[in-house]
Amino acid sequence: MIAVVKATVEDIPTIREMAHLTWPPTFRDILSQEQIEYMLEMMYSEKALKEQIEVKKHQFFLAKESEKALGYLSVEVDYNQKPTIKIHKIYILPDLQGKGIGKLLMQKAEQVALENKNTILSLNVNRFNQALKFYESLGFSITKTEDINIGNGYLMEDFVMEKNL
Repeated sequence: MIAVVKATVEDIPTIREMAHLTWPPTFRDILSQEQIEYMLEMMYSEKALKEQIEVKKHQFFLAKESEKALGYLSVEVDYNQKPTIKIHKIYILPDLQGKGIGKLLMQKAEQVALENKNTILSLNVNRFNQALKFYESLGFSITKTEDINIGNGYLMEDFVMEKNL
């Protein structure tokens, strides 16, 4: 049985490990190895994750079976002071994708949204990421494109996708 549980700063090593297992296969055909390494350090260093949890108030959740973490999700309630849940991160270990774990995590995002009277789910996805099909299958649609300068000469070339609840 897979459970979705709230993560704390004590789970940072687990989140970091999963990020380092999921990012290279997810982005190797889209981004350079150098950009993947840069972004992992920028978004998943211990310091960055601690700030996301403690300062930015991002809520992290782990999908777990027994004690094994299978994937993770992070969301921000009332994003930009609007009734919107921003899904910052959702990743499933590569060998477990396609088994419904992502749907479970998305259901958790919807539950958190509704508990906080947020009516829109929003996320950014790389324009060439295979996950686009997954998000569309869950009712998300592209609302705009966005190029985000993340430093070191790198851009995140994303679609913004939203789903009304």
